[in-house]
Amino acid sequence: MEAGGAAGTGGERQVPAAFPAPPRPEAPAASPVALPERLQRREAERQQGVERQRQKKEAQVVKEEQSEFLVAALAREREAVEALLAAGALEEAAARLQGLQKMLTESVRFLAAYEVRQGQEAVARLQADLAARRQQLQPKKKFAFRALKKEAAPGSEPRPAEPAQPAAAAPAPGQGLAEGEADGPPLCGFSGAEGAELELGPAELLQRDVLLSGLRGCRVRLRGNANTLRVRDCRGCTVLCGPVSTSVLVDGCRDCLLALACQQLRTHRTRDSRFYVQVTSRAVIEDCTKVSFAPYTWSYPGIERDFESSGLDKNKNSWNVVDDFDWLATDKPSPNWSVIPEQERIGCWD
Repeated sequence: MEAGGAAGTGGERQVPAAFPAPPRPEAPAASPVALPERLQRREAERQQGVERQRQKKEAQVVKEEQSEFLVAALAREREAVEALLAAGALEEAAARLQGLQKMLTESVRFLAAYEVRQGQEAVARLQADLAARRQQLQPKKKFAFRALKKEAAPGSEPRPAEPAQPAAAAPAPGQGLAEGEADGPPLCGFSGAEGAELELGPAELLQRDVLLSGLRGCRVRLRGNANTLRVRDCRGCTVLCGPVSTSVLVDGCRDCLLALACQQLRTHRTRDSRFYVQVTSRAVIEDCTKVSFAPYTWSYPGIERDFESSGLDKNKNSWNVVDDFDWLATDKPSPNWSVIPEQERIGCWD
């Protein structure tokens, strides 16, 4: 039958082309699950904390590597200075020692406090050794201020001799040696004076170590270029000092006024004192209270020549950069030192 011929093979019925099958609807895409804002904030804080810890760890590693490198470099320089001293090459040892001290002062921020102290003690010991070797190889006559005896005029009362001024300082009984001091009297200085006007000139000071010890109410003028200066256990004194080639140590002083030009300034156990400084490195204070700082303004005829012989750079002055070993907070200034206001600074010293 023709009607049966319209059927497809296998008897399946074909759908007319005019009626196509409707398309199947596509499944909707899954929407991302939004985290609550509180969880997003917590995750962001966690990521920031992880990043801070990573940066802190990297900074600590860098600091430790710098510290190890600097400690090794300082040890090599110290050994080199010791070898030069043993060989008698004093001038070369002095130059190398000055470089060692400069390296130490520039490395303070990278070293631990005990490493800085060890370095300072080593430099002070080498300075004392250098001074002792110079004294051995080039002995100089000791000097002292003496009153001249004059014959009394006929019929007049004999005039008593004026008391001698204090000469080279020596440690008093019961007092320990100052830091860096050799086992013997220092080369020059004053000790135990009270209410006196004391002065040393260029000839007495040239590259020598100076000690001022146990002074009370004195005014001291040091016109010249000393190698080191130590001011110990002084009360109510004014100390005006020309350029010092290496270091100045102020220890155990109170109510003092000091004008100092040096490469390194260290101040221990001192209070209620004012410092006018020209210092090429960061000053260091320890166990100090109520100390204040201003730029160095003292002058005298010949000071330019003394600056040249000292090797100090007058264009570099870190008078207001002070490291307080007793104040470890980095976000707050130390309460132990301050800057002298400009209107309160001394302009005329004579």
